[in-house]
Amino acid sequence: MRKLEICCYGVECAVTAERAGADRVELCSAPTEGGLTPSAGALIAARRRVGIPVHPIVRPRGGDFCYSDIEFELMKSDIDFIREQGFPGLVIGILDVDGHIDMPRMTQVMQQCQGMAVTFHRAFDLCHNPLTALKQLTDLGVARILTSGQQQSAESGLPLLRELNRMARGLTVMAGAGVRMSNVQKFIDAGLLELHSSASQRIPSPMRYRKAGVSMCSETDNDEFSRSCVDGDVVAAMKSVMSLGAPVKVA
Repeated sequence: MRKLEICCYGVECAVTAERAGADRVELCSAPTEGGLTPSAGALIAARRRVGIPVHPIVRPRGGDFCYSDIEFELMKSDIDFIREQGFPGLVIGILDVDGHIDMPRMTQVMQQCQGMAVTFHRAFDLCHNPLTALKQLTDLGVARILTSGQQQSAESGLPLLRELNRMARGLTVMAGAGVRMSNVQKFIDAGLLELHSSASQRIPSPMRYRKAGVSMCSETDNDEFSRSCVDGDVVAAMKSVMSLGAPVKVA
């Protein structure tokens, strides 16, 4: 069965995704950082308001995925809280200084997450050797890998995605990064059963008063009076295409 996971930067977006037919939510904060660990309040609200599986990301900062001892301690504390709240899974990724899976730390993570589905996120796309990483993550017992095929977009990474999907045993290869309505059929035709999309739109702020010349962001051209939010119509349309039941073609 094909599944559509929606990346949601907030609980309201997660509610929209569920109503539109998404199968699962990756819950994050900080979209300009590429997704960071949600707040405790967001996690608690998501458990109360969202019925489909919600997998929070565990990522203490933006940038690379090679973490200090203090950052790793933070991540383990966040994992404990997420597990205590009863989430069925989470999203995480840790690399070492040479761009390999950090096996000692990921082993600890997997021990902490027993009974939960663990997605190894796009840290995979910065791995030195994706085929070696696939084997290591399989041995660790992760449920799925979120990857763009080590390219800027998953559409560009389709050759590697096909290869990974063909080689995968015991885990799911989920395509993400630039997956949208216009190209969803390409991933279906490649035989991928799970897709990850933000399915987003920009929505304006309800504020009428707009203070000129003051920004809360170091990027002064950033529009602080609009934000990205899940577009329920896009989610529904993508899910409809994925649910048509067309034969899976493995190219």
